[in-house]
Amino acid sequence: MSEHTTNQTPHQHTVTVPASIPMVSVLGPGDEFLRIIEREFDANIHARGNSVTVTGDPAEAAQVERLLDEMVTLIRTGQGLSSELVERSIGMLRTETQERPAEVLSLNILSNRGRTIRPKTLNQKRYVDAIDKHTVVFGIGPAGTGKTYLAMAKAVQALQAKEVNRIILTRPAVEAGERLGYLPGTLSEKIDPYLRPLYDALHDMLDPESIPKLLTAGTIEVAPLAYMRGRTLNDAFIILDEAQNTSPEQMKMFLTRLGFGSRMVVTGDVTQVDLPADTRSGLRVVRDILGDVRDVHFSMLTSHDVVRHKLVGRIVAAYETYEEQRSQSGADVPQRGQGPR
Repeated sequence: MSEHTTNQTPHQHTVTVPASIPMVSVLGPGDEFLRIIEREFDANIHARGNSVTVTGDPAEAAQVERLLDEMVTLIRTGQGLSSELVERSIGMLRTETQERPAEVLSLNILSNRGRTIRPKTLNQKRYVDAIDKHTVVFGIGPAGTGKTYLAMAKAVQALQAKEVNRIILTRPAVEAGERLGYLPGTLSEKIDPYLRPLYDALHDMLDPESIPKLLTAGTIEVAPLAYMRGRTLNDAFIILDEAQNTSPEQMKMFLTRLGFGSRMVVTGDVTQVDLPADTRSGLRVVRDILGDVRDVHFSMLTSHDVVRHKLVGRIVAAYETYEEQRSQSGADVPQRGQGPR
């Protein structure tokens, strides 16, 4: 891409999109992406042929120019653009980080049946990178931030690359107090409600017909946390999900199952603890205990990393504001209109 400043005004930039890139890919169907850019930046944007002229504040014009460059790079990866990708690219540029949006949004973790799993936010990219670099990683954040889904994608990637021999997925069956013997049915029927979300994610990442074979062979194991006690897990990628519902003792038990050639990812949301009121959450205290331990990493995800329906992010942010105001003032509820939009 090329850029030059015209003589008409010192704040006018012209960006030339390479002829090999169709302008409809950059501007979006019905100029959808162009409207997003005009809404988000204090600048006038005019497209003609393969040239885009940006007029306005120099800093804003420079940001638009960078955005167009990132959009062209994303198009060249072959994944195509969407309004979501454009909005996420703008958000990353606004944070002024070292990472390029195109680098974050084009990272392929896993592909299956024409579907590719990628990080969609900067924090998600840093979380995925941390899993590559550390033996034990904690992914802590609200619902919808992809913390468990991305961890499972990394586990399947490691298994396919023969970096590990098996995947172990576990959750605390806290609603039953892990007293599974009191529940009706076979063992499989007893634990299924607690582990079903993990099976659902596996079906997104592997061919469904291969999953029963992998489970039967023990290559993939899905089990309640209570079944980890007394074991040493070697050459495995181990994920503990819903870790906010572990006690400190259970958390210690799980972490000390780590064997040679293994990696662990612990995920949870410290704002959604389902434990009895007199039981501390192991996830809430573990950072104080292991925060300075080498090869242990804590990745913190926020409402800005929610990748479900846009409204989910706003709901999470509203609850965060509510809890913050409540803890600061002692009031039961914040005044109407103070929550995030």
